[in-house]
Amino acid sequence: MTLRLFITADLEAGAQLALCKEQAHYLANVMRAKTGEAVLVFNGRDGEWAGSLTHVAKNAVTLAVDSQTRPQAPEPDLWLVAAPIKKDCIDLVAEKASELGASALWPVFTRRTVTSRVNTERLSAHMMEAAEQCERLTVPQLLEPAPLDKALAGWDPARTLLFLDESGSGAPIAQVLADVPHGPLAVLVGPEGGFAPEERTMLAKLPFARPVSLGPRILRAETAAIAALAIVQAIRGDWSRGPRN
Repeated sequence: MTLRLFITADLEAGAQLALCKEQAHYLANVMRAKTGEAVLVFNGRDGEWAGSLTHVAKNAVTLAVDSQTRPQAPEPDLWLVAAPIKKDCIDLVAEKASELGASALWPVFTRRTVTSRVNTERLSAHMMEAAEQCERLTVPQLLEPAPLDKALAGWDPARTLLFLDESGSGAPIAQVLADVPHGPLAVLVGPEGGFAPEERTMLAKLPFARPVSLGPRILRAETAAIAALAIVQAIRGDWSRGPRN
């Protein structure tokens, strides 16, 4: 399996890039990479490029960029807006959101959210690693955590918000998606205890929000987030894979 890395530098044929300390450690000490080994790199702007390692030391690795393997391709404008949950579960949500094509993850604090803080650095690392492994061309953006009411107060009404209503009053998500025009989309998932009644009432009044159901069972918050993103991707298609050269 060819190694694949997200980097921030511009990519073009002939570029010589010094990798950051963390990536150098990963390649040299974890993956035991050797000089001359092939690597794929992407930066979210210039597509995917093939390169090779020109120098490998304990904490210093450089690579030479050769040729583009995939041009930058359109990806879905799909946000996951989710109440923070306990560490291992929110890490899983961040990882799977990246794999399932989310363009952004926005942690929001609700009335019943138990977790009081979000380790954004850790979540960003999980999303980057997942993007590297699943061969997408971008890493999802991690938006600044905010209270749910403030997030909704500044909401762009052009972005349809599908909120997972565990009360059962929402229509099946596939049915709602069939009626929503293609365009910016977001999925809102509540905390372990679900939305408070006043939050559900507030959401129902928003013209851009649509209550949806994932079926007859009450799902864990992390399960609901992953299931909803998988359904959206399956119905709306996968824009994340451009043609390979």
